[in-house]
Amino acid sequence: MREQGFNVTQSREPTDGTYGRKLRESATVGRLSAEEELDLFHKDRREHVERLISPALKAGDIVVLDRYYFSTMAYQGIRGFNPQEIRRTNEEFAPRPDLLLLLELSLDTAMARIGGRDGQGNQFERRESLQLCREIFHSVKDDFVHIIDAEQPVEQAQKAIMSTVNPALASLRARRAQ
Repeated sequence: MREQGFNVTQSREPTDGTYGRKLRESATVGRLSAEEELDLFHKDRREHVERLISPALKAGDIVVLDRYYFSTMAYQGIRGFNPQEIRRTNEEFAPRPDLLLLLELSLDTAMARIGGRDGQGNQFERRESLQLCREIFHSVKDDFVHIIDAEQPVEQAQKAIMSTVNPALASLRARRAQ
């Protein structure tokens, strides 16, 4: 995108901010309650929107995020929260994306990659949890959702991603030219 002349701001969630760090600690040091985690996700995202996402969008940047409120819907959804309520709460303050790319692979491949990484997964990286997350992600039926086959080699997956992104960039370019 930068090679095509776009300014790009990249980020991830949870962030490296105060709330994001607490969430990362919860995943590694000791789980907070589901309610505490959901509250921290909302606080982290609200801060992220205020400090980085909204200013970048206002400046005309393209914002690329690794995870967003759809991940919260999925992962907190499997902890018992209503995914649609999580979405509604987030869309009160967080901009809806122009594109949501779901990098999808089979549960067998996911389990093999998790096992290859550290020999075990956390509670969200168990087969049953991954299946429930997948179902929640697939419940998002908006026209901005695109599923990318992540089973294919990285180079092919990147081509698939760009074949989805390029028309959106062309549309953005046309809107900006008006």
